[in-house]
Amino acid sequence: MRGDPMKPRPVALLLAVGLDLLAGEPPDAWHPVAWIGRALAWAERRVDGRGVREGAAAVLAVGGVAWTAAALVAGLSRRLGAPGVVLEALALKPAFAIRRLGAVASEVDAALHAGVLDEARRLVGRHLVSRPAAELDAPEVTSAAVESIAENLGDSVAGPLLAYAAGGLPAAWAYRAINTADAMWGYRDPRYETFGKAAARLDDAANLAPARAAAGALVAGAALAGEDARGALRVAWRDHARTASPNAGWPMAAMAGALGVVLAKPGAYRLGDGTLPASPDVIRRGLRVFAAAAAVVTGAALALALARRGSG
Repeated sequence: MRGDPMKPRPVALLLAVGLDLLAGEPPDAWHPVAWIGRALAWAERRVDGRGVREGAAAVLAVGGVAWTAAALVAGLSRRLGAPGVVLEALALKPAFAIRRLGAVASEVDAALHAGVLDEARRLVGRHLVSRPAAELDAPEVTSAAVESIAENLGDSVAGPLLAYAAGGLPAAWAYRAINTADAMWGYRDPRYETFGKAAARLDDAANLAPARAAAGALVAGAALAGEDARGALRVAWRDHARTASPNAGWPMAAMAGALGVVLAKPGAYRLGDGTLPASPDVIRRGLRVFAAAAAVVTGAALALALARRGSG
């Protein structure tokens, strides 16, 4: 494996996905995404001004550090040979999350089935969506959970894995830095409307391919999970532009079509046909589609990594 930077990549990718499914997320103290978040907060405090240029400088600086650190780890992994593949897998794993997304959505489902709406609201507001959750009713909480697992198939699975397959650890961690900056700063409010514009635009560009790949994976996942693949494709094509984001509508609309329900954020968008989910069972159905789609995404990333190996 020495001397060929492409050769270990497919193996490291599979090891990282296996590690995620077995162990989930590392503690925050050891989680590189948490480190990136703290670095972004530090950069926000240090820049002189709140304009677009200051915001761009902050996200590019932190993204550059993430890229450089990942490149150093990748270089070390190449020099180590076979043990370096394990090191690379360990370094890739925190850049994406499959098990954690499923676990949190399952906790929301359990709270709704137990009739503890306040707990379901707390969970969905803390872990899955940025909208205020305190006044959501049960169908709205269910919708929010399903929307989140669909959108995060792009942001938290397809984006990092495809970036890694195409460009290695530096690309995966640069993607994660941009995505984290958007999550922190990409808001249309007085504080971040200008300062966060660069982060939001960079995230839009970085997710053009992953969001559409995620929508395609959800169509395939719907077929594999026994849901409505044709409806997923139809609603994704019809409703994807109804969200303010140029990307989020693709996987969310695909999931709405797959499950035959409406997914909606009050005052923002309404995707799909029919009504909001009448039962929290929709979360379980959505998780089955998500799991199948995540397997499809993993397969696509593996194929890309193998193709890059062949071209190397």
